[in-house]
Amino acid sequence: MNIEIICPLYNGSKYIESLVNSISKQKNVNLLASFFVLTDTKDNSEKILNKLNLNYVKIAKSEFSHSLTREYYAFKSKADIVVFITQDIVIESDLWLYNLTKDIASKEVAGTYSRQISKYNNIEKYTREFNYKSISRTVSKKDIDELGLKCFFFSDAASAVNKEVFIKINGYDNKDLPISEDMYLAYKLINSDYKIKYCADSIVYHSHNFSLKELYNRYKLTGKFFKQNSYLNNYGTNKSGGSLAKYIIKRAIQDKNIKVLFRFIPDMLVRFIGMKVGYY
Repeated sequence: MNIEIICPLYNGSKYIESLVNSISKQKNVNLLASFFVLTDTKDNSEKILNKLNLNYVKIAKSEFSHSLTREYYAFKSKADIVVFITQDIVIESDLWLYNLTKDIASKEVAGTYSRQISKYNNIEKYTREFNYKSISRTVSKKDIDELGLKCFFFSDAASAVNKEVFIKINGYDNKDLPISEDMYLAYKLINSDYKIKYCADSIVYHSHNFSLKELYNRYKLTGKFFKQNSYLNNYGTNKSGGSLAKYIIKRAIQDKNIKVLFRFIPDMLVRFIGMKVGYY
């Protein structure tokens, strides 16, 4: 099955060349195209795209939507498998794409996502460890009772979906989702009796160092998403929030990471407040 990678770009000039270089080294795959959606910025992203002779389209900032933009260009894709990535992932293995897509190509699953590792020694390092284990797993509708909301955990920082299935379930239903469009897609796949695989052998490095204000804004959008899709609250969290908090503290103590221990309470507090403000 052939593959197309779709990557939104915004102020991403520092990422483009290394990202394209790592994609060009991928082995054992039929990569039909890499396509970039450039949201208009004042950096030199467009100059780099032209220099590298890359396939892209330029849109206004007001036109970009996490869900609608991906949906529009995925629907237009001529590939069998559509891969969504973000501009800031770092790919070091030449088998990343093969490991991400092989189970879709064999029709075992309809969607997949990569393991993410943070290179920063911050709270995100431990949340990545907690959410992205070293062992792959496949989930389906039968796992909902055990996993609850976590059954729909998915990340389009590096993910793939069977194009035919994506069209069949109508993508994101033409909804303008402020965030968590990947969870929305996972929910639809699972409840349409398809399987999703977490591919622990398909690794990307994805690192952020968010300020408290940036975290608050992200979780405010997450709260807004859950308000718009309130049916998701029926699935509960299976106490995963409490388990995550305990894991972060445990690992920070093991690593003697004093910076994380001091940051922990305000970090969790702004997440909680942001969620509540966005929801209510």
